[in-house]
Amino acid sequence: MWGQSAEYTQKKEEKLSKDSPFTKIINRELPATIVYEDNEIIAFVPLRPQAPVHYLIVPKKRIPTINDLEEEDVQVVGRMHLVAKQLAAEDGIANTGYRLSINTNEDSGQSVFHLHMHLLGGMKLGPMVDQSFRDEKE
Repeated sequence: MWGQSAEYTQKKEEKLSKDSPFTKIINRELPATIVYEDNEIIAFVPLRPQAPVHYLIVPKKRIPTINDLEEEDVQVVGRMHLVAKQLAAEDGIANTGYRLSINTNEDSGQSVFHLHMHLLGGMKLGPMVDQSFRDEKE
């Protein structure tokens, strides 16, 4: 079985015991360039954008990971996608293309345990993952 390292698990537990940075943005305790907000969703520019268009689309309800989704969360996750569609259209990247990504746990590099979707675009995006695993198989 695959599992999370002890170090990652400990850091995750520590982070879950406090408000997430995204909760602090929602509560206006941390500054952010907000590009969209409604009663359920907030979207903002991350601290370190990785593309000309890069937004984080975040439910206001704290859901730590995709693995923590409940049936009641289906609508908010769907709304996240509609917000991404809207922002992509507003930024002029809907036709050229964009990527939506949600990281979950250690192997994906999730470091903030508050569900969030990355909207990336405005340039040709490289492969989603390092393809070197193919070389290891051969």
